[in-house]
Amino acid sequence: MSQVTEKLKNNRAFLCLECGKCTAVCPISVYNDSYSPRRLLADGLFYDAEGLISDDLLWSCLTCQLCTKRCPVDVRYSEYMRDIRAEAFKQGKTGNASHGGALHYVMEMASSPKFKQNRTGWIDKKLKTKKKGDVLYFVGCLPYYQDFFAKDFEFEPISIARDTVKILNYLGIEPVVMDNERCCGHDLYWLGRLEKFDEIGKLNLEAIEETGAKTIVTACPECAVTLQNLYKERLGGYSFQVKHIAEMVSENIDQIKFKDLEMEISYQDPCRLGRYMDVYDQPRQSMSAIPGVKIKEMAHNRKGAICCGTTNWTNCDVVSKQIQQSRLKEAKDAGAETLVTACPKCQIHFRCAGCGEQTEKVDIKLTDFVNVIASAIDG
Repeated sequence: MSQVTEKLKNNRAFLCLECGKCTAVCPISVYNDSYSPRRLLADGLFYDAEGLISDDLLWSCLTCQLCTKRCPVDVRYSEYMRDIRAEAFKQGKTGNASHGGALHYVMEMASSPKFKQNRTGWIDKKLKTKKKGDVLYFVGCLPYYQDFFAKDFEFEPISIARDTVKILNYLGIEPVVMDNERCCGHDLYWLGRLEKFDEIGKLNLEAIEETGAKTIVTACPECAVTLQNLYKERLGGYSFQVKHIAEMVSENIDQIKFKDLEMEISYQDPCRLGRYMDVYDQPRQSMSAIPGVKIKEMAHNRKGAICCGTTNWTNCDVVSKQIQQSRLKEAKDAGAETLVTACPKCQIHFRCAGCGEQTEKVDIKLTDFVNVIASAIDG
């Protein structure tokens, strides 16, 4: 049995009915008629299975799980893509890295036990944090995003970290923030670089264990799904629980006194927070509790929400821009003045969609869920 055939079997691909529902809903297929989840499955099942490893389209999949939610036999297409990418990586093949591959290099460096950082300078005197305790805030790559994107995109990624701590402090929580926290490894996992993912995961788990944390809070859905599910899948069990900040706010909404915010918003369901973790209501309930906030739902929302157009800092191209601009227009057409994301990467990608002289600009503001909640907290 070839490696590709084995991966097909492991991910239920042999159950494919060739109904085409996956291709019908795939955001990539809408703008690139060369890409079809159904065709890539058929190639693996019936035609040139090994040829898939050299197919550039292998790196186009967003692993957004929209196809899986529509599949009548639960073919695990995103996991199939991950496994084939792992085989391709072993042969020296990879996708086209965005931003010169710089963010990939950071992940590679972070997998070294000797990697040392100075990543807590954003914590000012107004924010209360500590080194050990029951609740840990896993910051993710926000300090790096601040350096990479703040100037070009005219926003402060690190404000998401500050406002997350501000919210936790308001709830009476002084979270642990680790001095040498590493990238969670999410992108390494979905790029098929599983050995590096394991290395970085073990280092993070060791550091978390030293803090004594029982609950981990993150403002990044990719960090949340990685810490909650992917580490368990690859590295075994552990005792802490993981929550996205939207879940924490929703659970404690009765403790929060909000001031009035006059905002008409649409909410972007992140793929990892929504389809991967089934968190849909909590962000909406929390923002709806703010006086003056009106949520204008996009046509594609919740389980049917469309991805922000690119992932893993790979294969960001004209198709990505088309998906992003379509999503921004959808929010604008819904009557929103502001599109609220709950994933730092979503906001970065949507802001990137407006870059370039030839790019159509959509007149809509962008902000993050925690920035909305923090700005509405009274006192």
